[in-house]
Amino acid sequence: MNTVAAHPALRPLLAAGVLLLASAGGPAWAEPRTYTIDPDHFSIGFQVDHLGYADVIGMFLKGEGSFVYDEKTRTLTSGRVVVAAESVFSNHKARDRHVRDSDFLDAGRYPEIVFEATGFEAVMENDGRLDGRLSGKLTLLGQTHPVTLEVSLNKAATYPFGHRKHTLGISARTTLQRSQWGMTYGVDRGMVGDEVLLSFELEATRD
Repeated sequence: MNTVAAHPALRPLLAAGVLLLASAGGPAWAEPRTYTIDPDHFSIGFQVDHLGYADVIGMFLKGEGSFVYDEKTRTLTSGRVVVAAESVFSNHKARDRHVRDSDFLDAGRYPEIVFEATGFEAVMENDGRLDGRLSGKLTLLGQTHPVTLEVSLNKAATYPFGHRKHTLGISARTTLQRSQWGMTYGVDRGMVGDEVLLSFELEATRD
């Protein structure tokens, strides 16, 4: 038996030393937390070519989501975003009705567009801004295919007013081939581009 460690007078000091080493010298413990996207600060944009003349720029006005993320280890455990297909908006009523019908989003049959995150890879950090690649699965028109988004964490701090919760500010971009999900209207004739740029700007609060 180690007589020094067994001495009753030294046991509190030894215990304190173990705790100090664990907190200062040991590895950082993962602390995954749930973040909820603030619907008032969630912008979902799209951009697609029209006849080669110009791009149509639009938005989806209704979306929600949350994710589980550890800021220390930069580990994403899970994430889910749901967008209402019928909320598409391009500032033209007739066009928006067409985009909602079976030629495009078929919002009556498939009211939700769903993204499920599967992983996050940190790529670089410049001036305190973390960039990375977010992988996941996008379900559109009843079909699910993998997608990858380029993500920037713009800011992580306590919100300066209102809810005053710890908040992440995030930008994300990806480009899809809509025909991969069976949305082929206008592609062969060059009327509407196959390639669609999607962009997301959001604030997410820690629960």
